[in-house]
Amino acid sequence: MMNMGSSSDEKCPFDLNFEPDTFKAGDLVSYRVEGSMMDMPFVGVLVEVHDDHVMLAHWDGNTPPEGNIMRGTKTDRPVVSEADALK
Repeated sequence: MMNMGSSSDEKCPFDLNFEPDTFKAGDLVSYRVEGSMMDMPFVGVLVEVHDDHVMLAHWDGNTPPEGNIMRGTKTDRPVVSEADALK
């Protein structure tokens, strides 16, 4: 994820996985939240990976992740429901 900062050559500080076929528990992903926050990127850590969905937690730098576990789509940038994200 390039160009996320003020400098045109600034690289994203996270090593994110955008390949659903290679997702595994512990991977950091960029995820989106349905609704009013859809355009905002969030960083999550995958807790479980299933054939048709993932379970992830918002990642704030803590390892292991703490807090709400959300169900997301198994796509390059998983989408979670606004209701799950705001629990």
